Amino acid sequence: MRLQWQDLPNATREAVEARTGPVYAAETASRGLNSEIAATLDTRAGRVFVKGMNTDHPRAWTQTREATINPYVAPLAPRLLWRINDGTWDLLGFEHLDGRPADYRPHSVDLPLVAEAIITLSGVRAPVGLELKHIEQRLADYIDDPHDAELLRGKTLLHTDWHPDNVLIADNAARVVDWAWPTRGAAWIDAACWVVWLTSAGHTPAAAEQWAAKTPAWSSAPRRALDAFATAQERLWAGIAADATDIAWIQDLAAAAGQGAAYRRS
Repeated sequence: MRLQWQDLPNATREAVEARTGPVYAAETASRGLNSEIAATLDTRAGRVFVKGMNTDHPRAWTQTREATINPYVAPLAPRLLWRINDGTWDLLGFEHLDGRPADYRPHSVDLPLVAEAIITLSGVRAPVGLELKHIEQRLADYIDDPHDAELLRGKTLLHTDWHPDNVLIADNAARVVDWAWPTRGAAWIDAACWVVWLTSAGHTPAAAEQWAAKTPAWSSAPRRALDAFATAQERLWAGIAADATDIAWIQDLAAAAGQGAAYRRS
């Protein structure tokens, strides 16, 4: 269950106010699942979005990963303004975006904006020397032939989680949030991840791939690589769905991934 701003210890809230000035109001985010606390704060310095975890949380390390990657992905992502770790809570304060989740349904006016964001990201090289997961490692259990896994290898910085809650439409642009799992891989992979979400939103697999093809990196992908990735996505989401039978959107994603893989096999 997500905590409220007032649930944080006094000392932690005071540490935040030392950066922002007095907090006049706090609105807890209703979306997203990864952070124990996520809230928009109205402060003397303006609005700021705060997300964080207790330092004992098993995924607290993602705070460091997100803070480290931010300089490489801003301004596509909201800029990190500050980080506070008082030994009990680890909080990140971001530029506040007055936006809404992207609409992936067919004919949505958001689709060109999301495609543009993916094009921009496909040109960002993964920082040298920064420890990142490699996509061929993340998906190794879902690919039969190691040579196919090698087709996913690349030097591009990937987001990989194109849940519409992670893509905010603000000022007629798509901004990409929640960078807890940055990954290194081929430049076309984020577009291929988007295909599954588009299919789940009502596109046919063919129409979803037409949107992916609007990103130049898509044309660089060997057919065998796209086929192997689609199969890996099918297996990945099937496994997630088997453990989350009561979560409708995950079941929808698993069905969409299956449709996409079947389309590529046809």
